[in-house]
Parts: sequence; structure tokens; C-alpha cells
Amino acid sequence: MLENSSVPLFIVFILLFILLLIVVLMRKSGTAALIWNEIIREKVTNFIMNQSKEQRILNFVLQNAVRGDPCSVMDTIDKYCSQKEWAMNVGNEKGLILDKTVEEANPSVALELGTYCGYSAVRISRLLKAGARLLTVEFNPEFAAIAKQMIEFAGVQDKVKLLEGPSEEIIPQLKKKYEVDTLDFVFLDHWKDRYTPDTILLQECNLLRKGSILLADNIIFPGAPDFLNYVRKSPHFKCTNYPSHLEYMQVEDAMEKAVFLG
Repeated sequence: MLENSSVPLFIVFILLFILLLIVVLMRKSGTAALIWNEIIREKVTNFIMNQSKEQRILNFVLQNAVRGDPCSVMDTIDKYCSQKEWAMNVGNEKGLILDKTVEEANPSVALELGTYCGYSAVRISRLLKAGARLLTVEFNPEFAAIAKQMIEFAGVQDKVKLLEGPSEEIIPQLKKKYEVDTLDFVFLDHWKDRYTPDTILLQECNLLRKGSILLADNIIFPGAPDFLNYVRKSPHFKCTNYPSHLEYMQVEDAMEKAVFLG
């Protein structure tokens, strides 16, 4: 009897040890945290609930936030992602850096690369002056559909135009198709390996003017070393680094501001 009962107890002990190890690694390692949140936990939850994490975030907002109140929508997303499921929004800590930079730029035309669920689009658009607009680009059609509903629920749809497709195709269309002369502010928060080529593309398409401000997220984790190398060594940019943490975690991260000098 004792020998038979020791087998399941041993298995339970091993599982508890593995779980404890994962928790410890998550506190120390952003990679371990992302593997747990984005691969293991999210996939299991999606399978059980037959619903994507992004849809769960939207549903939580629709049920708990105040319609037409951008700050309520942001706070509700932050609550869900800090207490229930991690997600790759800019978050409340780095969001303050984003707010400060948008207020500094005071843009008439702003561009966001990487809409995801619409958190940062709502965050940016609530600070725009009358008549200003934000163009936000999302490659993933599922994310774009979620973001569209989030933006409309927040009541900022008149300030935001969501463009669905790859950034390398949309950027060259901005002048003729979307009547953009130059961009006052650009928020880079999409694929990290697109930061540098898309920055170069913005320059080649003459979309940056003297004083245009670029703000790049996640330059430490997951990291954008090529982008940092490019803007910091370029005579066309003046850079400022803002140390922070990965959204909803105590993992080191930072944002980089690059002001175009012409």
C-alpha cells in the first residue's frame, strides 16, 4: 500500500517542484516569463475556453470599463493584464513615458506601428489636440478586429484610423493614399526586426521632418539592438534612453526616443 501510494506522491512532488522553478525563473528571466505566459499558459487557456486571449481582454473591457472613457478602458486592460493574463501592451509604467513624449511632440499626424489590441492607440489618441489624427498599423487581422472594437468602445474612433497590413507596404502609401505630408510622432511597437528597416523606409519616403519624434518600445527586452545601433550612430537622430520595465513585470526594459534632425 505504501509503495503504491508513493508513486502519485512522488509525481505530485515533481510537479510542484517544476512549478516552483518556473515561478522563480519568471521573477528573474523575461524569457522564462514569456514562455510561460505566451506559450504554455495562453495555449492551454485558449484550448480550454475555445477563445483567444485578445478576445478575453476585449470581453473584460466591454463588461467592466466605461464606454466612451479612454482612461477607464486603459485602466481595465491594465487590471486584466496585471492580475489575470499577461499581454504585450505598452502598459501603465512605460505608458507614462509614452504620454510625456506624445505631449512633447504635440502631433498633428502620428503613426503607430503595431496596434495589437488597441491599448496604445487609445492612450495616444486621448492626448491628441483637436483636428489631429493617429494612423495605427496592424499586420494580424485578428488583432486588428479586436483593436477596432476597443478603439470604438473607448470613443476615440474619430481620431484613429486603423490600417491593416504589413508596415513595409503601408508606409510607402502614406503620402498618396492617406494624405500624409510628414509625421510629427511615430511609435514603434511591432516586430523588433522591423524597427530599423521601417525607420529607414520612413526616411526614404520623406515622411520625417526636422523635429519628428520616434519612440521605440522593448529595446532591452525582447530587444532591438540593430535599431539602437542605427539611430545612435546616425547624424540624423538625437537619442534619449528611458529605462523602465517590461509591461506588467519587474523585468528590465527601456524605451528609446530618437528626434530626427533632418
